[in-house]
Amino acid sequence: MQKPSLDPTVIFELFRGAHATELLTAAVAHFNVFGQLAERPQSGDGLRKKLGLEARPSVVLFTALKSFGLLVEDQDGVLSLTDLARDHLVPGSEFDVGNYVGLAAQSPNVLDMVERLKTNSPAGADSESGAAFIYHDGISSAMEAEESARHFTMALAGRAKNVAPVLAENVPMEDAELLVDVGGGTGIYSFALLQKNPKLRAVIVDRPEVLRIAQELAVEYGVADRAEFFPGDMFTDPLPTDADVVLLSNILHDWDVPECRQLVQRCADSLAPDGRLLIHDVFLNDKLDGPLPIALYSASLFYFTEGRAYSAAEYRSWLAEVGLVSGEIIPTLIHCGVVPAARR
Repeated sequence: MQKPSLDPTVIFELFRGAHATELLTAAVAHFNVFGQLAERPQSGDGLRKKLGLEARPSVVLFTALKSFGLLVEDQDGVLSLTDLARDHLVPGSEFDVGNYVGLAAQSPNVLDMVERLKTNSPAGADSESGAAFIYHDGISSAMEAEESARHFTMALAGRAKNVAPVLAENVPMEDAELLVDVGGGTGIYSFALLQKNPKLRAVIVDRPEVLRIAQELAVEYGVADRAEFFPGDMFTDPLPTDADVVLLSNILHDWDVPECRQLVQRCADSLAPDGRLLIHDVFLNDKLDGPLPIALYSASLFYFTEGRAYSAAEYRSWLAEVGLVSGEIIPTLIHCGVVPAARR
């Protein structure tokens, strides 16, 4: 599997840039965030309650506004306006441009994002077609239907084909024999690691409709003899045990904090005594104030899934809870990196 000759990160940044308009307009025209904070600084928790937001949407919205340079948060969690926001986004101020921003207030995309923020639910959750990228009891999922599962799975494969060979090159795995790829999707990350490490075999865990696609790709990448496919629910079904490496590649960001902690625990329990858990994902700053591209990606994740982007500090705290010590982030591509973790 070849690495791309050119880095496509800028394409992903441009694609996700639309969420800047949606969140800024929502903050100005639908939630009056800047008017609220012009009266006095407020704690993030206090402001979210005043706005009627639950924790996840408030983190997505406030992180974006901080990354835009419009809000700052002090060490006590109190939010206040920056000079830029105070000069130009406080209603009625001399140089207020809020009404200009508000021209997009009734845009369908803005209204849809506002609905997501108010309801804390992903797009499609209440429709017959179902949510695109998640599955659990009580919510219809497009990943359970053959045609839509293939469409969404192959859409995600576009990024994986670029990132997977960099992951395989940057993360040593010469001593590992068994890799368990939880929520492995197309299996492309596993297949790159199999190509790089001839002694390795992989078990890919995912929904049955998704694994049909992974099996086809395993043949295409010439690793079908070392790849196994384990259909099931990663939250409830037993995971393969005694894994030298468990990989969670771009999985945790699809889920809210309780589900993330549960999944990290399950993966830790499936490791061999000297095994490693690899969290491959994007990372917000530990202060949840950027960087801008990840704040906008977090909005995309929020819109389509039950998750958001998390910071390395959040991941490290969940790993510590299950007795794993995390190492330094290993960069891959398109803002992604790996947090490796093992027992002491």
